[in-house]
Amino acid sequence: MTANNSASSLSIYLLAGVATTTCAFNECRKKLDKLFRDDGIEPHIHVLFPYGDASQSLVRQVIEVRTDLSNRMTAGRIGGRRAFQHIKQLNENGKRMLLIGHSGGGAAAYQAARMMEEYGEDNDIRIVQVGSPKTPIHPKLQARVSYFHSVDGTGKLNDPISRIGSWGGWTAAGRAMPRWNRLKFAPGYVEGIPTVGGHADYFRHTKPYTDEQAICNLDKTIDSVRGWLKGWL
Repeated sequence: MTANNSASSLSIYLLAGVATTTCAFNECRKKLDKLFRDDGIEPHIHVLFPYGDASQSLVRQVIEVRTDLSNRMTAGRIGGRRAFQHIKQLNENGKRMLLIGHSGGGAAAYQAARMMEEYGEDNDIRIVQVGSPKTPIHPKLQARVSYFHSVDGTGKLNDPISRIGSWGGWTAAGRAMPRWNRLKFAPGYVEGIPTVGGHADYFRHTKPYTDEQAICNLDKTIDSVRGWLKGWL
């Protein structure tokens, strides 16, 4: 990744899903800070819990995540609205932003970004969804959204949360009968990551969450994200 200039800066938001401990992003935050600074970019990293942390009611958190799994303008978008309001409180308008959401946090990240677009916020923003439920992405934002999910040794999806939801929609061309397109509202970029473990382990950095080459899940996840961001920063 190459910085545009030595004075460039970037606001980074790490958004947690349900039942997440307050320390879950500690190593991820440290790694991102070092990598961006090494590239000449000054990162301002914030950790958000749009549905609350692990001390909150799991049932309530799951219900709130469901409000963010819609592309309808009238959707409740509880987590997305909380994230949006937090960003507004920090006066981040007009700055470059990177929103990285894990699990339900990925849905909240997208909804927060969409609210910025709805209200005319002038932000250069990118959204990363990691192990998230499938949230339909509005065509205006598809190129700004990436989606990463865990795969096994054969490349088959092995994160059950990534099976929840849908990107599908009906497509009609001329007089042809409408056809179901399962990727109509998919993010602009989708990639599988061969991680060790399960849904909660994308950001693990110690054994046993390392492969035969001693590469940990955190490094794989962050390297995949950086690969997608190349050319933007």
